[in-house]
Amino acid sequence: MACASWHHLHSPSFTRVIVPILHYPTALSTAFLHQRNRFTSPARFTFSVNQTNPLPTPVHVQAKRGFFPKDDKIASTEDLRFEPPLKIVEYPDPILRKRNKRIATFDENLKKLVDEMFDVMYKTDGIGLSAPQVGINVQLMVFNPVGERGEGQEIVLVNPRVMKYSKKTLLVNEGCLSFPRIYADVKRPESVKIDAQDINGVRSTVDFSGLPARVFQHEFDHLQGILFFDRMTDEVLDSIRSQLEALEKKYEDKTGLTSPEKVETQKRKKAGFGFGKS
Repeated sequence: MACASWHHLHSPSFTRVIVPILHYPTALSTAFLHQRNRFTSPARFTFSVNQTNPLPTPVHVQAKRGFFPKDDKIASTEDLRFEPPLKIVEYPDPILRKRNKRIATFDENLKKLVDEMFDVMYKTDGIGLSAPQVGINVQLMVFNPVGERGEGQEIVLVNPRVMKYSKKTLLVNEGCLSFPRIYADVKRPESVKIDAQDINGVRSTVDFSGLPARVFQHEFDHLQGILFFDRMTDEVLDSIRSQLEALEKKYEDKTGLTSPEKVETQKRKKAGFGFGKS
């Protein structure tokens, strides 16, 4: 994996508290993350990015009134129903390409879902996870750049939107829990400004840079039905084509169905960096 610097998130407002969401039971406040006393380098992770030592950088948070596209559908109680333990949905399951609904109910069920998502993320050595990756098509993501329970900051974002992103880009070797043991280079903006709601429905803005920005973009793509190989160059895609085809065959053998997409024949989305306009 290519190396990328990653920056320390530092704000009382984005904590397991967009989150209660984090894995340390705590009262909810107005934000998305939970500041721990220690912030150490992860020994392993997948959504994966090799990295250098973390560099402390402040995150600027500001409360604001957000808005949602009028065509966003709202998730029902049934849409948010789940049975633990959650399991990772692998490519090419069509769930990964479905439209994800906006969350409008901020209740105990949502908190339990977030807790379960963190559980499966840690158990699978991940540092980020989106709801569609566990079979729930709603606009929700969780991540912890450290990738270790009890370390770093657990971040929960509900109904996130990208407001701005940097012109500067970085090429980093990524992995994805929905693509086990597949890693390849993906170019993304180095920093992003986003707004999102916390576990209470309070909407705020935050700037991410370095590793947190990359993890956010990777998970945000999932919420748009975009997979990380959609953003690869043809040359890079060719390097993992046989592995993607193996996952397609695995799906067909397991389900008895024809793969809903095939990397060999499909016209890939040229996703570019226009995700902020989604």
